[in-house]
Amino acid sequence: MRARYGIPLKTTAAITAIGAAGVAYAAGIEARSFRLRRVTVPVLPRGARPLRVLQVSDIHMVGGQRKKRAWLQSLAGLRPDFVVNTGDNLSDTEGVPEVLDALGPLMDFPGVYVFGSNDYYGPKLRNPARYLLEKVQGKHGLNGNPPAVGVVHNPWEELRDAFDTAGWVGLSNARGRLKLEGGFELAFTGLDDPHIKRDRYAKVAGGPEKDADLSIAVVHAPYLRSLDAFTADGYPLILAGHTHGGQLCVPFYGALVTNCDLDTDRVKGLSTHESAGHRAYLHVSAGCGTNRYTPVRFACPPEATLLTLTPRA
Repeated sequence: MRARYGIPLKTTAAITAIGAAGVAYAAGIEARSFRLRRVTVPVLPRGARPLRVLQVSDIHMVGGQRKKRAWLQSLAGLRPDFVVNTGDNLSDTEGVPEVLDALGPLMDFPGVYVFGSNDYYGPKLRNPARYLLEKVQGKHGLNGNPPAVGVVHNPWEELRDAFDTAGWVGLSNARGRLKLEGGFELAFTGLDDPHIKRDRYAKVAGGPEKDADLSIAVVHAPYLRSLDAFTADGYPLILAGHTHGGQLCVPFYGALVTNCDLDTDRVKGLSTHESAGHRAYLHVSAGCGTNRYTPVRFACPPEATLLTLTPRA
């Protein structure tokens, strides 16, 4: 006996089994296979000692994710000089205590942070195919789309207050500074999330601060308008998250979408960006979590990044 359209039942069963195995792997194994990416970026003044920067992003914490919490806690053993959190910590209205538990050991180090859309609003159930459709249509987030309505509001103020109390510097449309041991002074310029049109570059425009040893730009979603503005102003390094590295990638090909207007060649890792005759290093973290309604990753393991900043040649 054969299935309809001439496809043998054995073939249909095999395809179904392969699909089920792929989903089981993506949800049960790869989504929990946490990795540490290591990159070196030559942006420091000559003669400066190397600095170790830990970037965490897109945690999307949901209650009960014990393995993720333990892994994040273990990153404190890297002893970074400072931490950069590029947003989307939440995927659960009750997730703030677990985020703070996971990041508690890291909050003993100097740090800065920006928020992403999922810190402000709870996620919605979406058909993953819509990301491909929006890519074709050139629509991303609220850029060209109607404003979000009927959304769940997350308790982001609690997260902000805890970060601030720990001494982390908030950079949502703001500037801030960290002074490290040895007197090395870092200046930061950050934006609120461009994905939901909360970015206000005019409030922070003006470029790097000349009396700082290094200026770094920070944003959650790497939209081109933000990258262009930071680069044109002369920032040597931009840190971002949001893309999940594509989340569901094709082996030996890569990401299909970035969930913003950044090209897929730069969906994660270190690259460069050019604007107005300037060039900046761009590092996009693939993040360590997923939307609670699509808890799968394929050919794109969850990650954090240890960036070693070294002197320029």
